[in-house]
Amino acid sequence: MSEDSTGRTPPERLPLAVLTGFLGSGKTTVLRHLLQQPEMANTAVIINEFGEIGLDDALVETADEDVVTMASGCLCCTIRSDLANTLHDLFLRRRRGEVAPFERVIVETTGLADPAPILHTLMTDPLMAARFRLDAVVATVDAANGAATLDAHAESVKQAAVADRVLLTKTDLADAAALEERLRALNPAAPLIKVAHGAVDPDRLFGAGLYNPATKSVDVVRWLNEAAYADDHAHHHDVNRHDDRIRAYCLSHDRLIAWAALADWLDALTAMRGPDLLRLKGVVHVSDTDGPVVLHAVQHIFHPPVLLDAWPDDDRRSRLVFITREMPKVAVEKMFRAFVEQTES
Repeated sequence: MSEDSTGRTPPERLPLAVLTGFLGSGKTTVLRHLLQQPEMANTAVIINEFGEIGLDDALVETADEDVVTMASGCLCCTIRSDLANTLHDLFLRRRRGEVAPFERVIVETTGLADPAPILHTLMTDPLMAARFRLDAVVATVDAANGAATLDAHAESVKQAAVADRVLLTKTDLADAAALEERLRALNPAAPLIKVAHGAVDPDRLFGAGLYNPATKSVDVVRWLNEAAYADDHAHHHDVNRHDDRIRAYCLSHDRLIAWAALADWLDALTAMRGPDLLRLKGVVHVSDTDGPVVLHAVQHIFHPPVLLDAWPDDDRRSRLVFITREMPKVAVEKMFRAFVEQTES
């Protein structure tokens, strides 16, 4: 999903955000609040069933078979067959003028859902890649019951681990200081936003993708947020904690990397440990290109590499941010060095 040569995103590539969170985490309450906000006008929300978000008839202006128009101006539609078909259909209806010309999309997952398949769809479906770009993954975690949920359900850990934004909900009901520390260790780069009664400023949720809507250009530094990995986030070993298996870290390399060596390493890494490579973001200084190459992967699925016209700043290091399951940094780094350093003079 590369930008054009000027750094601008093609106008038809709309930002798409994924809203995920375990059952009872307050995701529906957050979504209901968002749908009432005037600033959410020009937004299309794709959910599993209208009934799940408890639409208030007073907030609904018009409705057809599978699209509801809210008083705030945003659209709400259900997933009929699969996400790709729903998005394609909605985009075409927008182009034909059959629905309001929405400018962003939010996809709400089910409480038990792994967000990875949605991200895979965005990365691998050519029509999706031509029309949408990933803007943010937002995960809700319940302040009152979140710790127990993380202990009992590996899905909830993965939801929080791969998120660009973590919403700590129901903060009016519980003191969640220990849970906050746990979430920051699990996903140090994601801002932790406290939410009560589902109320959250929409501006705080979106704009986490490679494309910066504020500057209308590529912003690698903001997207990587590698500074968040500078501290050594300790993990306390506990057999009841699924997140004890999750690691978040950043690798850096000062020298040029041959693309063939990098590609071989990535192929080997995903072949051996693809399911445990929860998410990877990176900017790489490749020897046979002038500008940096941007990498983005979710498990074994890699988005096509994006070649940027210029480096975002004076830092020319290759930087790779990992969120992994049972893949210690030392092992990944050792494998990385073995592949890339053999081609260096």
